[in-house]
Amino acid sequence: MADSKMIVSFGEMLIDFVPTASGVSLAEAPGFLKAPGGAPANVAIAVARLGGRAAFVGKLGDDEFGRMLAAILRENGVSDAGVVFDSAARTALAFVTLRADGEREFMFYRNPSADMLLTEAELNLDVIRRASAFHYGSISLISEPCRSAHLKAMQTAKESGALLSYDPNLRLPLWPSAEAARDQIMSILDQADILKVSDAELEFLTGIDSVEDDVAMKLWRDGFKLMIVTIGEKGCKYYTKDFKGTVGSFKVKQIDTTGAGDAFVGALLYRLIQDPSALQDEAKLRDVLKFANAGGAITTTKRGAIPSLPTEAEAMLLINGAQDS
Repeated sequence: MADSKMIVSFGEMLIDFVPTASGVSLAEAPGFLKAPGGAPANVAIAVARLGGRAAFVGKLGDDEFGRMLAAILRENGVSDAGVVFDSAARTALAFVTLRADGEREFMFYRNPSADMLLTEAELNLDVIRRASAFHYGSISLISEPCRSAHLKAMQTAKESGALLSYDPNLRLPLWPSAEAARDQIMSILDQADILKVSDAELEFLTGIDSVEDDVAMKLWRDGFKLMIVTIGEKGCKYYTKDFKGTVGSFKVKQIDTTGAGDAFVGALLYRLIQDPSALQDEAKLRDVLKFANAGGAITTTKRGAIPSLPTEAEAMLLINGAQDS
């Protein structure tokens, strides 16, 4: 039975190595700082930072990095009851370059990493059944056995009455080809209740460089309760069966965009499970999206994803400050 306030995130958690200097290539970087990463894990921590209840389901290497990541989940108030360890595979690593404009480029070390080796039998179904919202990406669809585990987890959450939240979080270098990425990302679209894509992902999935409504609606599925296209510092566009619109973001000094989309999703889900009626009430939904935009904006003002995820008070301060100015 779904726990009325629990958000469960499924997928990868890894170590990002981030250059100590911005605007340099990986080869030019004078040094790197290690930072916990992985979009689904970031979402879980974003929810907990806001005051919500969150759990993470995934597999880590039985190594120092894997144990460190599990400890980081616990330290940030996220249940790690759904985490398992693999003694034969390492925790995934990603080297991330920060361009001068704060955008990122990635180089991954995961062949195979522990997260790819999660099996159906290793899923903690009790944790998944307690989800009122179940969030996932597409990286866990790339290879077996993790793909089958992902599908089983989704099915279990759906049967238990959870809201299914999907952020494809495209990382093209991880896929065998662009075509494989497109096919697999689209293969589970129908099952989502909430879809969140970025403008770049919308272009990738539709083949059209535009965020106009007719392009966005190419991704719409009858089962959706909400579809969101994030448009960077301009905010986000939203679509439901009954209404659509745009909610602007907040002007901040952007330093590092890492984790901004995850902070947005965490804030969105945190508010939606408190009041699911927002999915049918446009005024309420706009308030929820304003809160999500604030969460995303604050996260870009500091380096690294997890350290920069905001509290509820910080998000409200930005919203109220913007209203006063």
